[in-house]
Amino acid sequence: MALLLTVILHMVLMSTEFVIGIIVNGFLIIMGCNDLIKSRRLILLQILLLCIGISRFGLQIILIVQSLYSVFFPLAYQANIYGAKMMFFWMCFNSLSLWFATSLSIFYCLKIATFTHSCFLWLKFRISKLILWLLLVSLLASLSTAAVCTKVELPKTDYADFFTNTTLKSATAKIKNNNELLLVNLALILPLFIFVMCTCMLFISLYKHTHRIQNGPHGFPNAQREAHINALRTVITFFCFFISYFAAFMTNMTFQISYRSQQFFVVKDIMAAYPAGHSIIIILSNSKLQQSFRRILCLQRK
Repeated sequence: MALLLTVILHMVLMSTEFVIGIIVNGFLIIMGCNDLIKSRRLILLQILLLCIGISRFGLQIILIVQSLYSVFFPLAYQANIYGAKMMFFWMCFNSLSLWFATSLSIFYCLKIATFTHSCFLWLKFRISKLILWLLLVSLLASLSTAAVCTKVELPKTDYADFFTNTTLKSATAKIKNNNELLLVNLALILPLFIFVMCTCMLFISLYKHTHRIQNGPHGFPNAQREAHINALRTVITFFCFFISYFAAFMTNMTFQISYRSQQFFVVKDIMAAYPAGHSIIIILSNSKLQQSFRRILCLQRK
């Protein structure tokens, strides 16, 4: 009974996250393509949001497929989910999603922070080329990581006593210790480190700017401070999604969680919340995207 309730709750959460993720990331893709067609030129933020939308749209589909197999086709889970093709797409979209989001945090940092160090200014004046190159490197790194993961020998799982009296019971997964796949994915610590560094730089810049406003003349414009706060809300919220997804993903890659246990489904739910959750934050933090999204949902008249 406990397993049945866990499975039902898991499917409700995954279905909700999937629908929300497909809607918001599909919206980012459509808006990005529409803006690029209308403007007929490359706008950096539009390219970033388009890349993020595509990567998370793919990741959301991969995660719901995993969920469906674990619930409705449990005996076929390993053969299909950890097959070479599915593993390649999963690792590729996973890596792309994290790297593209890190690129967005770099964009915020360089665009908003007010440091005067020569290296920072050098990067700030070359932000367009830097982000475009970073997107290209992210793509190549993700493809390489995915290709390596398909060559790694995965742990074998033995399933015991799946059906008794036509009732699906908890499966016992006897997993051999194999950390090769986990070690390959530890390369994703690099975007995590970069993101943490950009977040710290934004905090420092906000503190310095707030201090100047408090000690400056009356009526000093605070538009830049508002930009800092808006960016920090986005970055901090994403930081929570990033850390939780990263922790859940790495836990999943250890293969130490019993298959179809409560912990197994919780990890999957946390992972599925990331591609939907942060995309919502991106839309809410951008007035143009927010207004367009509301119009689409018929919440605001044109």
